[in-house]
Amino acid sequence: MAVEISADEKMMLDMVRELAHDKVAPRAAEIDAKGEFPWDMKELLAKQDILAMPFPEEYGGLGSSELSILMTIEELSKSCATTALLLCVQQLGSLPILLAGNDEQKQRFIPRLATGEWLAAFALTEPGSGSDAGAMRTRAERRGDTWVLNGLKHFITNAGIAHINTVFAITEDEHGKRSTSLFVVEADRPGFRMGKIENKMGIRGSQTGELVFEDCVIPAENLIGKVGDGFKIALATLDRTRPGIAAQALGIAQGALDFAVQYAKERVQFGKPIIENQAIQFMLADMDIKVEAARRLVYHVGELMDAGVSRFTRESAIAKTYASDIAMEVTNDALQILGGYGYMKEFPVERMMRDAKICQIYEGTNQIQRMVIARALTK
Repeated sequence: MAVEISADEKMMLDMVRELAHDKVAPRAAEIDAKGEFPWDMKELLAKQDILAMPFPEEYGGLGSSELSILMTIEELSKSCATTALLLCVQQLGSLPILLAGNDEQKQRFIPRLATGEWLAAFALTEPGSGSDAGAMRTRAERRGDTWVLNGLKHFITNAGIAHINTVFAITEDEHGKRSTSLFVVEADRPGFRMGKIENKMGIRGSQTGELVFEDCVIPAENLIGKVGDGFKIALATLDRTRPGIAAQALGIAQGALDFAVQYAKERVQFGKPIIENQAIQFMLADMDIKVEAARRLVYHVGELMDAGVSRFTRESAIAKTYASDIAMEVTNDALQILGGYGYMKEFPVERMMRDAKICQIYEGTNQIQRMVIARALTK
C-alpha cells in the first residue's frame, strides 16, 4: 500500500520504530506490572519531538500530517499501548483549543504542550454521562469576569497529571436555555482537584481517574469558542482523534501477530515447529488478513484528513470499530497459539489482549460507532 508522507516524516517514523524497539519495548512489562505513569516515556517522547507532531509549526510543533501521526501511534503500540496513548491523549486534550480557540488562547497553551512541558486531558465523561453525553451534569455559571464550575468528571485519562484540562460543562443563557460549553481548566485552579484513581485491566501505566470541581473559578477568557459551542467542538475533536485509537488497536494487533509468528517458528511439538501445522498457518493467515484490512481503513482516514475532506465521521467510526474488534480477535488467537505460555505474564501477549479491550470502549463504544455508521447510511 503506497502511503504519502514526506521524506522528513519517513525519517521520523524510522526513528520511532528504532526507539520503540530499543527503549519502549523493554519497559512495557514493567509499566504494566507497576501500574504507574511512565514519566520516563513521556520525557522520551518529548525529547524526540514526538509529542510535538500534532501541533502547527507556528506554535512550536512539527505540523505533522495526520497519516504520519497515526503511523507513529501504530509503531509505539506494537511495543507498548500505554506509551502510544501519551501521544493520543496529548492530541485529544489539545485539539479542542486548536479547533475553536482564538490566537491568544493558542499562544497561551499550545507551545508548552508541543514541547511536552505540559500534558493535556479531555474531560467529557461523567458517572451518568458516558455514551449519553446529553446527560452531563457538570455546570458552569457566569459570575462577572469569571466562570464557576461545579461537578464531577470520571474515566479521564491523565487525571491529576495533566497541566491543562479541556472541560465540557452545561451553561445557561439569559433566557435559561441550556447548552454545552467548553473551558480550559489549569491544574492549579482553586476548587479543582483529583478524585478517585482507577485500577484498570489494561493500559495500566496510563493514569485514569476523576476530576472534581467545587466552586472552581476560572477567568472568562478560558471559555473556548462561544457559549453553546461545546458539543459541536467535542464531536469535531472525536472525529479527528478516534482514528488514533484505531491506530493504537492496529499496532497492538500487529505486535501480537509478530510475536505469534516468531513463537510458532521456534516452538517445537511432535518433532517440528508448530508453524508447519496447517491449523496454525490458517490462524496466522486469518490474523494477517484482519490486520492488513484494518491498516488500510486506518490509513485511509488519515489520508482523508490530510486532503482536507470536510466530513469523515463515517470513515473514522468504521476504522475505529473494525481495528479495535480485530485487535481483540488477533490478540486472542495469538494467545491461543502460545498455549499455556500465552496465559503467563512472562510473555507480552496477555498484556496486549488486556490493552486491546479498551480500544472497543473509549472515545465512543463500538456500539455507538455502529449507530454513527448506520445513521450515515440513512442520509
